[in-house]
Formats: sequence, structure tokens, C-alpha cells
Amino acid sequence: MSEKFPMTPAGFATMKAQLYKLKNHDRIANSRAIEIARGHGDLSENADYSAAKEEQGLIEAKIRELEAKTALAEVIDPTKLSGTRVKFGATVTIEDAESGESSTYVIVGEHEADIKKGRISIGAPLARAMIGKELNDTVIVNSPKGKREYEVTKVEWIDVPPLDEESAS
Repeated sequence: MSEKFPMTPAGFATMKAQLYKLKNHDRIANSRAIEIARGHGDLSENADYSAAKEEQGLIEAKIRELEAKTALAEVIDPTKLSGTRVKFGATVTIEDAESGESSTYVIVGEHEADIKKGRISIGAPLARAMIGKELNDTVIVNSPKGKREYEVTKVEWIDVPPLDEESAS
């Protein structure tokens, strides 16, 4: 059985856009760089050629990775979900039991995570601890600073906007 990659519609769109850019821009620019470097003579001592070939390998590896992930994508639209139980796509507000501080996180696919924007990967320890919990449940997370305790104060099902291009790479 193949592993599925859960992602929001915005995350899927971002991934498809990255794939398009790699195939239709980066790959072509890299081909040109290889051709130009070839024209500089002896390939065994040609740093430009070596760098361009190395970049080609990185581009092709990234294309293969994104093609595999889009093929196995399980696109989940949070706006079509409901309920008070935390699962993928939920926007969850938690309150730190010790400090009383509130934080809000969206549980997203691995490639969509961006802690600065409040998006945590489904595989992150905090997300794993929250999955299956309901409103007013206690969430216990083992962090580097020891056990942290939170209370789920809100579970929402709202649209996840796309990440901007700078943070999508």
C-alpha cells in the first residue's frame, strides 16, 4: 500500500506550481547553463559545467519527489469538514495550562508547514498530540523543555490560504 500525502487544496496548488516552475523554467535554464559551460572547453576542469550538472541532478530529484507526492496526494478541504474533534485541516486554538497564553495552529501537510504562519505539519509532535482531541480536552506534549499541557479552546474548519512563494520552497 502506498503512503498518502494529506494536503489542503492550497498546498496541492502550491506543489503543482512548484513542479511547473521546475519543469518549465528551472530545467530549461539549467540546460542552457550546461550548454554554455560545455562551450568553455575541457569538461574535466570546468567548474561551471560541474556546478550546472550538480544543479541538474538537484532539479531532477526535486521534480521526481514532487511528481510522486502529487500522484499520492490526498487533498482534504477543511471547509468541507465539521465537528469538534481535531483532525487534519483543523484550525485549533489551544491555551497553555501554565501561562494561560493562547496559540492558534492549522494542521497541514508536511510541505505546507510554516510555524511562523501558524501552520504545523500533521507529523509534528504538537499536531500528533492534538489529533483526536475535542473541545476542552487536555493535550500533553513532550517538548525539549519538558511536558507541556494545553487545553483545546476552539476547533474551526476554515479555508487555508496558499503560502506565498518565498516560503513555499
